[in-house]
Amino acid sequence: MNAAYETILDAAIEPFDQQALQVPFPEHAGFRRRVGLLVDREAAERDAKRLATRLRFAALRHAACVEDIDMRSPRSIDAGVMAHLIDGSWINRHENLLITGPTGLGKSWIACALGNKA
Repeated sequence: MNAAYETILDAAIEPFDQQALQVPFPEHAGFRRRVGLLVDREAAERDAKRLATRLRFAALRHAACVEDIDMRSPRSIDAGVMAHLIDGSWINRHENLLITGPTGLGKSWIACALGNKA
């Protein structure tokens, strides 16, 4: 493949080669379908790289996710407030978040979970 195209469509090269190696590519999959698969792969790869870069620059200390937040613990977290924070609408409104509480209850972990969700 031409070197100029490799920099533009890096993620599409591997599936293109895989399609070329498939001897009997399904006849029902026409040219548009094949190109669509390549474009989808390229878009997914770019999104994954963009997310990885953002997470690296965020430098979150914990690989936490909001699904793992234990609402039964002694944190006294209101489920409605947490649902509001998880949906992320407060970010779009440029609101700030301040998490307070005693030492050892997982404030940093919750902040990292919300950061990963965002």
